[in-house]
Amino acid sequence: MEQILGIIYHSIGGFSSASFYVPYNSVRKWSWGTYWIVLGFVAWMIMPTIGGLITSPALWEILSASAFSAKAWTYIYGFLWGFGGLLAGLGLRYLGLALGQSICLGVSAIVGTIIPAVMQDKIALLFTTASGAVILTGFIICIAGVACCGYAGILKDRMLSDADKKASVKEFSAFKGFIMALMGGVLSACMAFAITAGAPIARQAALMGTDSVFVNIPIFVLALAGGFTSNLIYNLITSVKNKTFGDYTIKPPKTLARNYFLAFLSGLMWYGQFFFYGMGATKMGQYDFASWSIHMASIIIFSNLWGIVLKEWKAVSKKTRFYLWLGIIALILSVVLIGAGNNMAGI
Repeated sequence: MEQILGIIYHSIGGFSSASFYVPYNSVRKWSWGTYWIVLGFVAWMIMPTIGGLITSPALWEILSASAFSAKAWTYIYGFLWGFGGLLAGLGLRYLGLALGQSICLGVSAIVGTIIPAVMQDKIALLFTTASGAVILTGFIICIAGVACCGYAGILKDRMLSDADKKASVKEFSAFKGFIMALMGGVLSACMAFAITAGAPIARQAALMGTDSVFVNIPIFVLALAGGFTSNLIYNLITSVKNKTFGDYTIKPPKTLARNYFLAFLSGLMWYGQFFFYGMGATKMGQYDFASWSIHMASIIIFSNLWGIVLKEWKAVSKKTRFYLWLGIIALILSVVLIGAGNNMAGI
């Protein structure tokens, strides 16, 4: 039952993450950087503080009492993750929601699952226990599912005309998008490292009365602050270069208010992924590092479904659709197997 709850939490987080980009399609007269930093201020500064205080009333005391090294590494990994999120966002901008997230999150799933397992000295469990073997199988199927979705994206791009590409992705660029998504995937995995490094903070939260399902939430106050720092630096540089500071006060007021509302909504959804991820990880037992694979699989499933809704897969062949749905089914199966493996370990 605990693992089922964990999967449900991860699925909610995955849907939230896959949906954050959708409001951008309705933003007007704002550069990408302006939208991104307003979104980021909500997602990485405002919401983590609110979420932390709601779930851990002693939030500041918890952070104060936690080891400095844990806080420092959590912030540093968050700082690196911030660049990853920025590059991932650019990957979506150039490739589209479905293909961009498939590449980025596929790479992140591999790096963000294996490295924390090594950091926790649990990698051997995947090869020496029955439960570990089931989880490893689920992880391999997850990567296969990502590959199928990515291949479907490649087939789609081969078939679509330049006009169709521009209709679904206005700034389509395969080369730029692939590089951004690949680098974004590697650096985005740093959030998994931040959660592992922040384990002493979670333990301190438990000692100070935080409910067990919420002990990871205080970690994100520091990790996401690190992410906001790196993004703010980039945004200030690009705003000076592109002279976009005027975006924050554009006219008419109705358009400005709508843009802020859409950015706030995106930020709320972006933070939602980690709020529910933190909850889900507490339900996955000794293989909690496998939570990252479940999280990535959920995001890819929902992002591709959004891609269908947004007509990014319009006019593609039956073969392309076959690989897309094969990938989605494989990802769902991987989540089931990883959950089953965790359940076996808990028996």
